[in-house]
Parts: sequence; C-alpha cells; structure tokens
Amino acid sequence: MNARVTPPAPGEAKPVTTPAVEATKPEAATAAAPEAPAKKKRSGRRLAIMLAVPVVLAAGGGYFWLTGGRYVETDNAYVQQPKVSLSSDVAGRIVSVAVKDNQSVKAGDTLFAIDPEPYRIALSQSDAALATARVNVEQLRVAYSIANAKLEAANATLAIRQKEWDRASNLQKQGISAESALDDSRLALQQAQSNVALEQQDVANATAALGGNPEIKTDDHPAVRAALAARDNAQRNLDKSTVVAPADGIVSQVASLNVGQFINTGSTIATLVETGDTWVEANFKETQLTTLAVGMPAEVKVDAYPGLAIECKVASIGAATGAEFALIPAQNATGNWVKVTQRIPVNIACDTGTDLLRAGMSATVNVDTKPAGAQAAEGQKAL
Repeated sequence: MNARVTPPAPGEAKPVTTPAVEATKPEAATAAAPEAPAKKKRSGRRLAIMLAVPVVLAAGGGYFWLTGGRYVETDNAYVQQPKVSLSSDVAGRIVSVAVKDNQSVKAGDTLFAIDPEPYRIALSQSDAALATARVNVEQLRVAYSIANAKLEAANATLAIRQKEWDRASNLQKQGISAESALDDSRLALQQAQSNVALEQQDVANATAALGGNPEIKTDDHPAVRAALAARDNAQRNLDKSTVVAPADGIVSQVASLNVGQFINTGSTIATLVETGDTWVEANFKETQLTTLAVGMPAEVKVDAYPGLAIECKVASIGAATGAEFALIPAQNATGNWVKVTQRIPVNIACDTGTDLLRAGMSATVNVDTKPAGAQAAEGQKAL
C-alpha cells in the first residue's frame, strides 16, 4: 500500500522528518548518560589511592622515626608455670581419693590416702625395738658397775698377796721360812695378778659396750640411736601414707587414681601445676638480643585473651640457644651446612595480671629497649 503525501499549503513551512532517525536519538542519549559518572568514579578512586599511599608511607616512617626501632617483638612465646610430678613415697593400695581432675588445691591439702595399717604395725614394732634397746643400755650400765667392783676386789686381793710375798721372801732370806712357803706365796701372787688383768679386760669390754663413755646418756647410745632412727622412719612412712599437695596450684591427670589401685614407691600418678608462679618464656632471635637487657619493660599479650595486655619486665636471658639443650644437638660440622638464625630463651616476669594464664598458652612479647634514663626523661617531659 502506497503512502500518500499531502502538499503543504501556500505560505506554510513544514519540516521534513524521518521517523527512524528520530526514534534512535533518545536511545543513544540514554546509553551515553551512565558512562560519565562511571569515569568520574574511577578517577576518584585513583586519586584517593594516589593520596593514601604517600600518607600511609609518611605515617609509617613517622612512627619508625618516633620509636627509633626501640621495640623488639616475638610471637614465639609461651606461658610457663612450675609443674610438680606427684608420687607416693611409700607403696600400698589406695583407700581414698580426695580430689578431682583440674581441682584447685592449697599446700597441705589431702590428695589421696594409702592403706596405713601395714605402716602402723611397723611403727609398733619399732617402738618395741626402741624400748628393748634402752633396756639393753641399762643392763650394760649394770655390767659395767659389776666389772668395776670385781676389779676393785681383785686389786685388793693383789695387794694382800703382794704383802704375803714380801713377808715370805724376807723370812726366806733370814732362813726362818721354808722354801715351800715361798713357792706358795709366789703362786698366790701370780694368781692375784692374773685376776686383776681379767677384771681390767672385763671393765674395758663393758666400757666399749657403752660406746666408750660410761657416763653416756641412754638415748645417746649408738644402739638406741639406731632404734630411734628406725622408729622415726616408721613414723615417716605412716605419715607419708597420706599424700598432700606440696604447694598451691591445680591438680591434673588424677582421673586414673581409683580406690583399690596399688601404686609403687616413686611412680608418677598426677601432676600439680603451681599457678601462683607464672612467667613467659619468649624465644627471641639472636639478632634481636643486641639491645635487649635484664630489667627492660615488656608487654605481654596472650592469644587466649586478645584484649588483655600485661605489663611485665625482662627477668633473665638464657645462657644458650634452645638447640644446645636438645636431646640430639645439631651437627653443623657437615658438608651440607645451612646457616639458621638461632633463638635464645628470655624469661619475662609478670607481677600482676597472671590469674587467667595457664601453662603452655601462646603469647606475644613486645620489649621496650629504650634505656631507663631516656624513659624517665620522656615521662618528665610529658608532665
């Protein structure tokens, strides 16, 4: 079908338009409109980045300039607490357990008890042995007194026989007495001398039995002292049948303790962690020890408590690297040797804020290596 064109009236000007062209103009304008804001947005981002990079670098440089590299930090640090291996000094069967796993205890608290009856019997036997030893010492005193009395009697007899011999000898010289009378007197004198020697030996034996001192006190006698020691040992064994906590702390690994279980002397049966004595062992690189010294302030942050910062100080610096205390030391005298930076254990002491800490926790330690004098000067300037 053909379109019909109406000619314009005289004096009227009518623009000629093409419908297809007019229809595409709004679409092109609509597509071009978002491109301008997108370009502006990208330009703004680039400008922000270009401005931020110098600012960050300047801030980092300023911080380093202010601190002067004074802080030494390591995250190779762990909380340490003394650990005591609990064992029994005597063997026996457990009759009671007074604690549970991870229970807090005080020094002297009862942990568990071993059957005390065998040790009570041993104590009674040692008491009897002690009494017997004391009686024996008293008998030795009596024997010493008897030996001395016999010695005195023998000496008196010897004096008489000596006078008889002297008299018989004089009479023999004067020819008044017979030879047989002199022989009898000589024999009696010799017997008296022999008796004195025997009694002297008995006195010496009695003195030796009293420890060489006839005036010794009964409980100072060696036999009584041995009996006293045996009695003390029996009393100690009886006391040790009740196992108590040696210090304040937390008892762990006691789940295996059961009533009726037999334990041997010295076998480890539980562990006591002394929570009252806490420090941090920080393993610094050897290159970080250049400015590190005992007494420098340190800040400790524990991974378990991100918001907790504990003020501490350097207590001591290890005498050797950790590798030196290894069971199998490194063998560096080989052809294939690679230099590895060693670490030195540094003890960090914390006076407060350690109640929540537990042995083995990971920590980060930051040590302020600026001299104490400079720190004091800074504090005065701040005031």
